Amino acid sequence: MYPDRVLSGMRPTGALHLGHYHGVLKNWIKIQHEFECLFMVADWHALTTHYDATMGLENHVWDMVVDWLAAGVDPNQATLFIQSRVPEHAELHLLLSMVTPVGWLERVPTYKEQQQKLTDRDLSSYGFLGYPLLQAADILLYRANRVPVGEDQVPHIEFAREVARRFNHFYGREKDFEANALEAARKMGNKKSRLYLELRTRYTERGDAEALLAARDLLGEAQNLSLGDRERLFGYLEGNARPILAEPHALLTEASRLPGLDGQKMAKSYGNTLPLRLSEEALAHKISTMKTDEARKLRTDPGEPTRCPVYAFHKLYSDEKTLTWVEDGCRTAGIGCVQCKQPIIEQVILELRPLRERAQLYQEDPTLVRNIIADGCERARRLACDTLRDVREAMGLVYS
Repeated sequence: MYPDRVLSGMRPTGALHLGHYHGVLKNWIKIQHEFECLFMVADWHALTTHYDATMGLENHVWDMVVDWLAAGVDPNQATLFIQSRVPEHAELHLLLSMVTPVGWLERVPTYKEQQQKLTDRDLSSYGFLGYPLLQAADILLYRANRVPVGEDQVPHIEFAREVARRFNHFYGREKDFEANALEAARKMGNKKSRLYLELRTRYTERGDAEALLAARDLLGEAQNLSLGDRERLFGYLEGNARPILAEPHALLTEASRLPGLDGQKMAKSYGNTLPLRLSEEALAHKISTMKTDEARKLRTDPGEPTRCPVYAFHKLYSDEKTLTWVEDGCRTAGIGCVQCKQPIIEQVILELRPLRERAQLYQEDPTLVRNIIADGCERARRLACDTLRDVREAMGLVYS
């Protein structure tokens, strides 16, 4: 019943690196032409683990937005905004916290994993426990039904879906719901109303999934229904409540396969990244020092490409001819590691050159970035206020 809408965000940790580009930004650039997209600077989420280190947060925010724009995220195609500038996120988070069991939060897989992993920080705060609920509020606030995530983040989307379902169960049930739904169906006209009820019966009595899809399409085409009536009829298809909050679904994305310079996952905390706006000379130097197969201690020692982090770059950047050259040359010691890295140096520099040039435009005129974000925040707030109006009304928080 709601338009296909995507919400995705990133915590502002400063200038982005090549792993971000291949793992997130290239996907954003693609889907911004396929769906209505909102891309969020998740600055409140940055506080869940770094609440005691906010000195550079403002610079991190603007650096990250510059990287988005330089990479090709288009503000004419997508809405770019900062989470904390849309206070409705906090209100919905608060309201959802009233109906969300604490046990649900404690069962989120990353909760205990992060506590065990980040032992240098005190994570015994509600902010850390409740961040999956804030994340759910981010998604549900825009009735986003698609959220791009890797497989490790799917439990968070399932959590958001359960929260939406629980909220709809409590507050989507109105007095005389069935009578109101039938009255709404009559507004479609005799023929369409009869067809809608026939399709609903086929689904509820026989589990006919095609009938459910056909009924949804019928409602999507109905032009003379108010939003409230449309919600009732969508809810009546599958139960006895109207879906005030849309249940999101994961839009699975492939994780970046690029390792860092030391062979571990590319991450700032490991100091092994290739920043997107690094100079060409610095890029060349960093890649030239990249770790290779430890079996190749001497130039004459044969190696195994699949054990070498550089080979992961070749699989992404090189054509079949170059891959064959790398594989044969490494295994026979026909080429050295310095030779193997040279095509990667050239390809990475070539890929990032236009990005760095576009970034220069925004660095020289910061007002361009501020204006883009101001416009995006205004649009995001309009969408957020629409949802909050319905949420407040459903919870009885509208007073005359």
